[in-house]
Amino acid sequence: MTIITTVEDLRVLAQKRVPRMFYDYADAGSWTESTYRANVDDFQSIKFRQRVAVNLENRTLKSTMVGQEVAMPVALAPTGLTGMQHADGEILAARAAEKFGVPFTLSTMSICSIEDIAANTSKPFWFQLYVMKDREFIHRLIDRAKAARCSALVLTLDLQVLGQRHKDLRNGLSAPPKLTIANIVNMASKPRWVLGMLGTKRRSFGNIVGHASSVSDMSSLSAWTNQQFDLSLSWKDVEWIKQRWGGKLIIKGIMDAEDARLAVESGADALIVSNHGGRQLDGAQSSIGALPAIVDAVGGQIEIHMDGGVRSGQDVIKALALGAKGVYIGRPFLYGLGAMGEQGVTKCLDIIRNELDLTMAFCGLRDVTMVDKNILLPGSFK
Repeated sequence: MTIITTVEDLRVLAQKRVPRMFYDYADAGSWTESTYRANVDDFQSIKFRQRVAVNLENRTLKSTMVGQEVAMPVALAPTGLTGMQHADGEILAARAAEKFGVPFTLSTMSICSIEDIAANTSKPFWFQLYVMKDREFIHRLIDRAKAARCSALVLTLDLQVLGQRHKDLRNGLSAPPKLTIANIVNMASKPRWVLGMLGTKRRSFGNIVGHASSVSDMSSLSAWTNQQFDLSLSWKDVEWIKQRWGGKLIIKGIMDAEDARLAVESGADALIVSNHGGRQLDGAQSSIGALPAIVDAVGGQIEIHMDGGVRSGQDVIKALALGAKGVYIGRPFLYGLGAMGEQGVTKCLDIIRNELDLTMAFCGLRDVTMVDKNILLPGSFK
């Protein structure tokens, strides 16, 4: 049996078990992938201050994110096509997150629907919203999230246009996916994945098919998707979404201090420093690189979260030290899901919790809410 000790171990196993077109969808950036790489690499230059002879008994990682108690300040990020990494993937990830005590965020572009997650979990989850031109569909989507007792709405603002993702283009990844001969042959080499997909009815976009006007099946989805992302999106739209939603609102996709100020003015409860995992604007700054300036600009006015490039508990604590209140993981839990299903997501969370706890101890702290820049070596961060 393969011994799993790191998120990288899960990635390697997922690459073996998930068809290439879906693995590449999760594990790729746009254009040259320079921002995708920078998200990971920029964490490495940040160094810790090790402390000794400090009482390390009774350590705790408990915290809150937008007022919700969490077992550690980590949430599962919204990721599209999660149910193509593993059959019923969103349900499995949501169950793992619930048992662990961290938030799960369902993507608009998920395979399992809002109702599927609500039926298979007992605690509130979060829902991520894209703004489409069809405002009636958005109204219904928000109302469905309310009915499913979602406790926070994560509004993504950085996908008005789609970044050019070369691996997806080469693999024929589309909505619905193109079943080329090469893709069929590759899928056939992943029997564990094929058996899982044959055993589930959830193989379309559950939040859209049958809910959006003119989208009754997968064949009509592609045309609808291509024309629906709203190029005219503005902060006024954020205001009406907040009013329609009425609950906790988190703005995702902030990489600039001025946009952070506008997020504050919109009345949002939190913002996520995020470049969409390096999948949109290639050549943009890494998320961890952008975090300090945004914290300096608005950190006293709004709760700040971040995602992008997090591959370990050490990355989590570095982000917390630079001012993040919470950290999202996307690819790490997808690796776990693709590798081992629900068990793999739990393993991913276990790995991150253990690394976060031990690193906090080595830095001389017992409470994760006390983490700040003092645990970092001066000069190793901006």
